[in-house]
Amino acid sequence: MKSNIRLMTKGAVGREILTFAFPVFLANLFQQLYLTVDSLVIGNFVGKEALAAITSVGPLVFLLVGLFNGLFIGAGVVISKYFGSDDADGVSKSIHTTVALGFSSSALVTIVGIIGSPYILRWMGTPAEVFSQANSYVEIYFIGISSLILYNMATGILQALGDSRHPLYFLIASSLTNIVLDLLFVGVLDWGMDGAAYATIISEAISAVLSMGLLFLTKEQYRVHLRQVRFHGRQLGRILHIGIPSGIQNSVISIANVFVQASVNSFGAAAMAGNGAFLRIQGFVFLPITSFALALTTFTSQNIGAGELGRVRKGIRFSLAFCLIMAETFGLFLFLFAKPLLLLFSRDPEVLAIGTEKAHIACFFFCCLALSHTMAGIFRGAGRAIIPMLVMLVCWCLIRVSYIFITLKYFNDIRVVFWAYPITWTLSSLIFIFYYFKVDWLRQR
Repeated sequence: MKSNIRLMTKGAVGREILTFAFPVFLANLFQQLYLTVDSLVIGNFVGKEALAAITSVGPLVFLLVGLFNGLFIGAGVVISKYFGSDDADGVSKSIHTTVALGFSSSALVTIVGIIGSPYILRWMGTPAEVFSQANSYVEIYFIGISSLILYNMATGILQALGDSRHPLYFLIASSLTNIVLDLLFVGVLDWGMDGAAYATIISEAISAVLSMGLLFLTKEQYRVHLRQVRFHGRQLGRILHIGIPSGIQNSVISIANVFVQASVNSFGAAAMAGNGAFLRIQGFVFLPITSFALALTTFTSQNIGAGELGRVRKGIRFSLAFCLIMAETFGLFLFLFAKPLLLLFSRDPEVLAIGTEKAHIACFFFCCLALSHTMAGIFRGAGRAIIPMLVMLVCWCLIRVSYIFITLKYFNDIRVVFWAYPITWTLSSLIFIFYYFKVDWLRQR
């Protein structure tokens, strides 16, 4: 059987990055189908209030899983560097440490999510007419959250070694299952929000079982042996050095997005539904950029591990040009076709008007969002995870929240909330550009 492990330290730079990024994009595309299919089915079979409820829980979910996903980003960088330097023992110890992190974090997030989610939903100002549905969905979702965490853990391990295909195969299986179960539970059996939640956790369990099964049964060098699953001090320290800043970055962005969602909630169910529907669409059209940024993290860390700093610089130049062109192309497309795409979620005129307004404000700033994601991926791959953490903390959290809090006092208009994203995307991209050209950050570590 042909090995799916891919060493990205040789060959044409652009081809290596694109070959790795394409399966990552497809995998992320199917992962995005989870919440989007839920939203489509709920919006068409249940109604506007239910659509508002299901689209409002996204920031809450990511808030509670973001920290640990950041740890897996750190694990991926560490594994990639050991792999690039041909250190088999370092690869094995890093993988078993990562699995130990996955098991412990999945248990913790399950407990915290089930107990704490009602309080966070209230803090977000979730309107009374959608609170019970949102809370019911979240409670069921967190019962099965360990599947999502374990799948993300396994994916981080596989992608660190250049295997972006197996995560794709597993997500195709689980996403197709999710679509069928959504239509069955919600459209046929009329289980409403609970049906969508059950469909999601069953589907995520499938991807977790498949990915964990591969790690324990494969004959590749990344095979996991249960008796060796424990924390190795040296590897754990390196993972935490990169993973904690990445996790904090995810968490503070999530906290800011929870605040933004609370501000949207104050404008009512139609605003929640319109904003949430647009975010689902934006998530789809921006997947190539985030996939490319992830590929660039793996490419950078493997090549730094191998001492190929010249290839890193070539990969950066290629990736920045490619991502910026894609971002503005997608932005123009979404600007022109926002309303027809929003019609897939709802035909309510107020929902469509709000979603279209959001699109017209955000779309032409996608270049700044793309630049920020790509630069963050580069710096994480180089072991400089604290840089994107600080930039996102200042721009996407402190400035974004302060802007909304102050400006809404004087202009009670939802467009004030919508402008928070382009403004902070632009600021973060300018800071990243300054740091990239003014600081000697690319040193072999």
